[in-house]
Amino acid sequence: MSSTQYNKKLQLTCLISDAIAMTKLGAQLAAGIKPGCIIYLDGDLGAGKTTLVRGFLSACGYQGAVKSPTFTVVEPYSLDYNKLYDYNELHEGLKIDDPIDRVTISNYDIITENAQKIYHFDLYRLEDPEELEYLGIRDYLDGQAIALIEWPGKGQGVLPKADLLIKITHQRQGRGVTLQPQSKLGAAIVSRIALRTCTQVGV
Repeated sequence: MSSTQYNKKLQLTCLISDAIAMTKLGAQLAAGIKPGCIIYLDGDLGAGKTTLVRGFLSACGYQGAVKSPTFTVVEPYSLDYNKLYDYNELHEGLKIDDPIDRVTISNYDIITENAQKIYHFDLYRLEDPEELEYLGIRDYLDGQAIALIEWPGKGQGVLPKADLLIKITHQRQGRGVTLQPQSKLGAAIVSRIALRTCTQVGV
């Protein structure tokens, strides 16, 4: 099935009211994630891309500060599988009400190591997509690491295909967020979020 077919089959648009809601959306994304997943984050400056990533990482068990890697291009995170998706220790404000999203590590049968690599890319200052080759993009995206990539258009032609494209736009009140699956995994993630408060379109 092509990415176009995926887009037509399942696309979600959400109205996100504030930073807290954006953080919770990031947590919902994390609940359906699997190793090797690549997510593109498309949106203007200040749209909330890094806020979404912050919610994603918090839901994965990361407790430190999350900064946008505008100058470093990539910020690596290495999370213990035993703490990944530990909803018992997750901050109450990020917990998801529906119990089907309380994912545990036993759901993943392809995990073979003790740590999950997650990379947060910000390509805003990239002048040429070929710079990613010098950065060693192929070593980062090895099929097991999870990647969240801001400004993916800057890396067009070099970046691997996304599983999920997220577009964030400024609205009069809050942000409009469109989730477009680009693979079977992306469609599965969007299907989980479709059970929440988003308005489903394009089906």
